[in-house]
Amino acid sequence: MAKTRAQKEQAAVVLEQTMKKAKGIVFVNYQGLTIPQTDELRKACRENDAVFIASKKTLVRMALANIGSTVDTKSFDGSVAVIAGMSDEVTAAKIAGDFAKKNDKLVFFGGVLEGSLIDAQQAKALAALPSKQQLLGQLVGTLNAPVSGFVNVLAGNIRGLVTVLDAVKSQKAA
Repeated sequence: MAKTRAQKEQAAVVLEQTMKKAKGIVFVNYQGLTIPQTDELRKACRENDAVFIASKKTLVRMALANIGSTVDTKSFDGSVAVIAGMSDEVTAAKIAGDFAKKNDKLVFFGGVLEGSLIDAQQAKALAALPSKQQLLGQLVGTLNAPVSGFVNVLAGNIRGLVTVLDAVKSQKAA
């Protein structure tokens, strides 16, 4: 059954509000995915504080126009879905990228990052980045490396002293 004009306007409002709250947005073509695959993608979005909205191209264009971005949705070939990451700028791209590795029918169209438009290649590059938690872990490891190196150097001197004392002890015992 076709949607009424009021339903379409409500969907556009929901889409617009979601895009305003989102830190990163990716547009994908989900045409060709089965319903279980689409449900799996939706589940991955829910688990990672993201939103998956399948929508018409005109509604996406209207919602983007209302938030101040202009995207030519006519260049999007196929069905359009919006994946909006609410907690992190890279979340939406990572979810789509991870899912696209398993299902080659999911195709990137582009996205919005910090208010500016990105193309499909940039969205794929975002998907290849490590997660925020991984980057923070790497930063902590990098900051901790000089300290742990210094501790190992100091421990080496103490180990050397203990080895010498042990040799003196075994020499006196003999």
